[in-house]
Amino acid sequence: PNAKFLWKRIPENVKQGNPEIGNVWAVGQKLWNRDFPGVYSCLEQEWPEHLVSIMNVIRDATKTRAVQLVAKAYSSIGVDDTASFLGMSSNQVIKGVSSYGWSVDSSSKMILPKRPDSPKEQPTSSEEQLAKLTDFVSFLEN
Repeated sequence: PNAKFLWKRIPENVKQGNPEIGNVWAVGQKLWNRDFPGVYSCLEQEWPEHLVSIMNVIRDATKTRAVQLVAKAYSSIGVDDTASFLGMSSNQVIKGVSSYGWSVDSSSKMILPKRPDSPKEQPTSSEEQLAKLTDFVSFLEN
């Protein structure tokens, strides 16, 4: 949301004079809409030197997030769908999914993601819950 409001505050002459601002905004829009294939396609362009490292971090973070989402949401998913989520070609996906602990059913061209282990949450004591609630109410009153 902050990026959206920042975009609205940027003067039009600055937007037109710096096309990379519009390109960064296009990436932000794709991220906002959770359009993973669109994010990867927007990131494939030639970036100015001062933005290359930032865009590489965004690409890596998007891929990591997509891997987590696929692992949580699917027990099986097509190779082509996985490729679009991860911004890779189908051949790269078939070769690379083993690094995530996933397997490939080559006869049906399906990826079988391994569900991540969910960490056990420690139950909080009544005193801790009461302290958190007190802090929250105190914050709202001030």
